[in-house]
Amino acid sequence: MRLTLAQVNPIVGDLDYNLELIDRVWSDHDATSDLIIFPEMVLTGYPPEDLLHKPSFIEDCQKKIEALLDRGTNRSSAILIGAPVMQNGLLYNAALLIDGKTIHKPVTKHHLPNYGVFDEKRYFTAGSPHDPIDFRGTKLGVMVCEDMWFPNIAEHLKENGAQILISLNGSPFETGKQSTRLLQAKFRTAETGLPLIYVNQVGGQDDLVFDGASFALNAQGEVILTCKSFEEDIKSYLSGHLEPSSSSEELIFKAASLGLKDYMRKTHQKKVLLGLSGGVDSALVAAIAVDALGSENVHTVMMPSDFTSQESLEDAKECAKRLGISYEIVAIKNMVETFTKDQPDTSGLAHENLQSRLRGLVLMTRSNMTGAMVLSTGNKSEMAMGYATLYGDMCGGYNPLKDIYKTQVYKICDWLNKTRGNLIPDNVLTKAPSAELRPNQKDQDSLPPYETLDVILHCLIEQDLGIADTIKVGFDKSTVEKVARLLKIAQYKRNQSPPGPKITPRAFARDRRYPIANGYKE
Repeated sequence: MRLTLAQVNPIVGDLDYNLELIDRVWSDHDATSDLIIFPEMVLTGYPPEDLLHKPSFIEDCQKKIEALLDRGTNRSSAILIGAPVMQNGLLYNAALLIDGKTIHKPVTKHHLPNYGVFDEKRYFTAGSPHDPIDFRGTKLGVMVCEDMWFPNIAEHLKENGAQILISLNGSPFETGKQSTRLLQAKFRTAETGLPLIYVNQVGGQDDLVFDGASFALNAQGEVILTCKSFEEDIKSYLSGHLEPSSSSEELIFKAASLGLKDYMRKTHQKKVLLGLSGGVDSALVAAIAVDALGSENVHTVMMPSDFTSQESLEDAKECAKRLGISYEIVAIKNMVETFTKDQPDTSGLAHENLQSRLRGLVLMTRSNMTGAMVLSTGNKSEMAMGYATLYGDMCGGYNPLKDIYKTQVYKICDWLNKTRGNLIPDNVLTKAPSAELRPNQKDQDSLPPYETLDVILHCLIEQDLGIADTIKVGFDKSTVEKVARLLKIAQYKRNQSPPGPKITPRAFARDRRYPIANGYKE
C-alpha cells in the first residue's frame, strides 16, 4: 500500500482555504498514492478554539466534508483527514477516511488533552476506543494525537487486527518535544509490533508554532522516514527519506521565524518595524524578521537619548547594514526635555520609563503612518523579571523573543553568525547588556548575572519548583527570593504583553497562568 504523509499548513477558521489545500495535495498525489494522510483538524486548522461553539461553523465544516466527497468521485486514492464531527448533538475531534463517495465510520478522539496549551474538554466529547478501519484489504489502526501517548488505544487496535498504526496530530513545538514524540511512538511499536506513521501540522498560529517533523517507524521502531521541520512537506511512506538533525539553536530560530511569518501572513500584514538599540535582543529580532519576511519588509528606528552611547549607535548601524535593512535615527532628547519642562518633578524610575515610552510612541506613530507592525524585543528573562516598560519597549503586535531566555539569545546569535555569515556584530555579543536609561547603567545592576538568573527561572517556571527547592539546587537564598518576588509581581505586565511563539514547555500565557492579585506566600 502506498501511503503519503501530507504535512501541511492550514489556516485556522479559513475553511475555503483548507478545503482547497486538501484538494490540491489530493490531486497532486492521486496517481502515486493509495491513502494520503493529513494532520489532526486539518479542515479547521488547530486549535480553532471558540469557533467550535458557533453552530454555523460546525455546519460549514460539514458542507466542506460533503464537498470533499464530491471531489473524491473521480479520485483513485483516498484521504484521511482531521475534522470536528457532530453526532447525536455531541461534538467530537475526529479522523475521517474518505474513499470515493464513501466516508468510513469516524474515528473519535478518546484522550482529550486538558493541560498546558490544550483545553479540548471545553469543546469535545471523548470518543470510545474504536476498531481498525478496513481499507482495501489492510486494517488501519487510526489514532488522533493524544491517543498515541497512551498504550490502551494502540493495544485495542492491535487486539482487533490492526496491521499499521496511523496518528493524526496537531502537536505544537517546544524544546525537546520531538525526542519525546519519538519515544512515545517507539513505545507503541514495541508494545504492538506494528509500524507507525505520525503526521503533524506545520505553521504558526498566534502564540503556537507547529513544527511538523512528521515521521514513520517500521515494526522494529526504527525511523525510516522523516519530514522537514517548520516547512510544508509531502512524502511517501515507501520513499524512506531521513532529514538531517538540527541543533537546538537552529530549531528555536526556525520556530521564531515561522511564528512571525505565519502571524503576518494569516493576519494579512507584510511589513514590520522595530527599535534597533545596538543591543543583542533587537539585533536578533531584526535577523528573525529578515529571515521570515525579507529585508525589504523590515524597517528599524534608532532612538538615542542623552544616555545612548556612541558605541550603541555604531553597533545598531552596522547591524542594519549587515542585515540589509533600512534604518533611520529619531532622537528623543528634545521630546524628553519638552516633557520634563512641563513636568519638572519627573525623575528616577519615572524618567527612565519616560524615555522607553517615548520610544514606544515613536514606533507606534510610525506604525500608524506606514501600516507596518511594530515588533517588541524583550526576551523571556526580562519578561519574567518585569524588566520592561509597559507602553514603552513592550509596545508591539508580536514578540519573537517572548519565550526565549537571554542566555539562549546569545547562543542563537552565535549559531547565526557561524552558519549565515556574521550577521550580528561581535561587539553586540560581547558588551555588557544595558537599557541605557541612566548614566553607566548595566542590567546586572538590578538583576543577577543572566547565567545564574536563567537557571533559577528555569527551576521556578519550567520545573515549577518552590523557593526552598530552588535554593537546594545551589543558589543563594536572598537571590532566589528576589527572583521569585519579581517573577510574581510582574504578572500584570506579562498579561499585557504582545503574543510570541511558544518555545519552552512553560511559555507565559497558555502554559503558565497565575492570578495578578495573588496572596500566596511561600
